[in-house]
Amino acid sequence: MEKITFLFDPRSPWCYQTSRWARRLEALGEIELDWGLLSLEVVNLAADEDPAALDAEYGAALRTAILLRDRHGRAEMGRFYSALGALMWEQAPPAAGPDGPAPAPSVAESSRAALTALGHDPGLVDAATADPAIWTAVLAEHRDWIDRVRAFGVPTLVFDGGAGPAVFGPVIRELPDDETCVELWRHFSGLARYDYLFEVKRRKELTLRAELPAAVWRADLRVQAMRAAREAQRPGGPYEGASLEWAMAGLRRAGTS
Repeated sequence: MEKITFLFDPRSPWCYQTSRWARRLEALGEIELDWGLLSLEVVNLAADEDPAALDAEYGAALRTAILLRDRHGRAEMGRFYSALGALMWEQAPPAAGPDGPAPAPSVAESSRAALTALGHDPGLVDAATADPAIWTAVLAEHRDWIDRVRAFGVPTLVFDGGAGPAVFGPVIRELPDDETCVELWRHFSGLARYDYLFEVKRRKELTLRAELPAAVWRADLRVQAMRAAREAQRPGGPYEGASLEWAMAGLRRAGTS
């Protein structure tokens, strides 16, 4: 059985969709899953911005995942990611108001709900966010995958139990039936072994309304935050010269986005 390490960031609905496929493959006996994480917010920082000082929007989830890994093993980190993803992406969003999309629960709130669903103490979120060493461990995990397999985004699948080639994707629009899940895996895993093949891509549309009904809602909220951050990046603005992620983090911290 193929052993695969799945690198994730809860921020991405596409990553979560691929994780649903990977879990189905594991249930069908095609692969054995392990889990690791990357932070897209850290990936997108400018070279002179210190990730240790980043107030990451998804920091609470990533910190909680690392704390679960350290206390209960990597499999529990994967279970947490699955529970959090189901809460974030599969539940119908609240109705929009006159000023646009309804606000989303904080990542910390969603992480507490995911822990409760798994039978864990939701206070682990507060323990994880209160300890600076946990964010240091998140960054260490993140850097390790970048250094070891040159990961740059999610979903990334690392073959041979985390020691083999690493491939970004596949990014899938919907979860196919079991037969097609397996067929897709066999095509994908075969292509992944050709180290000179580096890109196969088609136009991507955010059409996850049926399977992940919260995806469009959360995308709209992110667009709002990005617009506010771009205004703050303008010449003379408080975040002139900063990366978009850094500006967005600063505005969240100030409560203005």
